[in-house]
Amino acid sequence: MILVTGGTGLVGSHLLLQLVRSGFTVRATYRQNSNLKRIEKVFAYYDQKAGELFAKIEWILADLNDIPSLETAFQGITHVYHCAALISFDPKDYDILHKINTQGTANIVNLCLAKNIEKLCHVSTIGAIGKSLDGNVATEENEWAEEDTNVYAMTKHAAEMEVWRGSQEGLSVIIVNPGVIVGPGFWEDGSGKLFTTAHKGYAYFPPGGTGFITIADLIRIMTKLMDSSSMNQRYITVAENVTFEHMLGMLTKYLGKPKPTKKLAFWQLEIGRVFDMFFSFFTGRARRITKNSIKSLKTRDIYDNTKIKKELNFEFAPLEETLSFCCARFMEENL
Repeated sequence: MILVTGGTGLVGSHLLLQLVRSGFTVRATYRQNSNLKRIEKVFAYYDQKAGELFAKIEWILADLNDIPSLETAFQGITHVYHCAALISFDPKDYDILHKINTQGTANIVNLCLAKNIEKLCHVSTIGAIGKSLDGNVATEENEWAEEDTNVYAMTKHAAEMEVWRGSQEGLSVIIVNPGVIVGPGFWEDGSGKLFTTAHKGYAYFPPGGTGFITIADLIRIMTKLMDSSSMNQRYITVAENVTFEHMLGMLTKYLGKPKPTKKLAFWQLEIGRVFDMFFSFFTGRARRITKNSIKSLKTRDIYDNTKIKKELNFEFAPLEETLSFCCARFMEENL
């Protein structure tokens, strides 16, 4: 039996669909107040028998830091996909990020060891890949340094250290480091905000860019790695390194909005950061622009996907096909 943590997120929901379609017996964790109906809706994007497929999943209410509930979730499990995480780049959220992303992962690793789990797949981020120097591409071997790193990446890197600890204690592990994940159904969360932002038709676009991957490709890679003999390895999972100008240009094309034509200057971003800091202080809203986020726009990394392509003889799907599909779903649900 397979356990998927974070079954109500973008990665978890699409992974669950793939697993039940493939005939696996699956259990998934969810948190209090999670919207399980949204998962069935995601299934319906791809399959007319969404309700039947959704009904095959055994759902367990479990928090990553609630050991008794996790003990229940681990009963009879042989393989674990750890997808659950909190995403925030606001420095004031460091403590909760550490509790969920780092301590929560430590709890998962400890239970995997205690229950003799055959293999663990941990979903990390390219944010946990060390920065490159002198314009070199970023690879899995880059040395990690916390300098100029956002709080989310810090806690995800620390989570990877817990996974490597598990491997040293005999647990077979795989870590995937995806770029920005493009997929439908989560328009107000994480990467889904790209669609919401593009739909507003802003004239400006931020400088820089990053690595992107479709949700379908990420799920294919994860399941293939779990079925393979590969163990105790990490893989950058990025299909394309794309500028934000190009990404927003593709999105606005499929959303029927004007393409942004003006690049934000760094002095404008600095002014925006100050206003964002004050707005966050007085309203409690999470920070959206930080010093580290601005610095990351100045020193963009290009991510190398050679390792995963060679390991699985893998070919990535074009981003634009998935963007078109996602934009169509966004328009159906938001207009």
